[in-house]
Amino acid sequence: MEPADLLPYLGWIIAGAFTLGAAGILTSFQTTRMKIKNGYPLEGMWGQSLKPGSDKETAHRVTLLTQENAELRAELGSMKDRLVNVERIVTDGGYHLGAEIDALRDRALTNLKDKGEA
Repeated sequence: MEPADLLPYLGWIIAGAFTLGAAGILTSFQTTRMKIKNGYPLEGMWGQSLKPGSDKETAHRVTLLTQENAELRAELGSMKDRLVNVERIVTDGGYHLGAEIDALRDRALTNLKDKGEA
């Protein structure tokens, strides 16, 4: 195949290269847009920060996150305590005894219905 044979396809080759380049640029724009939308820091070509956050802002954010973390840990602890109580109730012998009494009562009613006395 000679270079002259590719001449009829030159338009398609140029269009494909243009489309590929445009897709790369649009992808870069979309990535930057998503970073801005979700609060990620923007970085330059070599990883330097383009918009550094202020130290006061960062400290306030860390304080808020620390408080939220403490609240969530406290809530998790209370949920664990409640779960322990529920497990104790379910595995307690009295719970099984009550279930057995109910089963016997149901059997007795069924027997009386079968005999026609109920």
